Amino acid sequence: MRYVAAYLLSSLGGNANPGAADLKKILESVGIEADDTRLDKVVSELTGKNVEEVIATGYGKLASVPSGGAVAVASSAVATSSAGAAAPAAEEKEEKKDESEASDDDMGFGLFD
Repeated sequence: MRYVAAYLLSSLGGNANPGAADLKKILESVGIEADDTRLDKVVSELTGKNVEEVIATGYGKLASVPSGGAVAVASSAVATSSAGAAAPAAEEKEEKKDESEASDDDMGFGLFD
């Protein structure tokens, strides 16, 4: 992903056809060592293509990917059916959390003291 981001930064900066050296310079400026194989792969895939068209094509493909909303509904249905058993366990965890917060107050100092 860092190689694609460097390609996009270079193209947004006005370089219509960035090369491997351009991307390597961008990555090294933020302390990232570039892997030549991955760098060459990104450059070979994107050379000669319009970045806006590639992004638009990606949005079209992303629209057909399930977003996971059905999974959340299914898991919430399971949670509501077993809510009676899960409620006491949740209360116990909250009580334990409160005890640990109270013990932090006993240390004698605080952030705003």
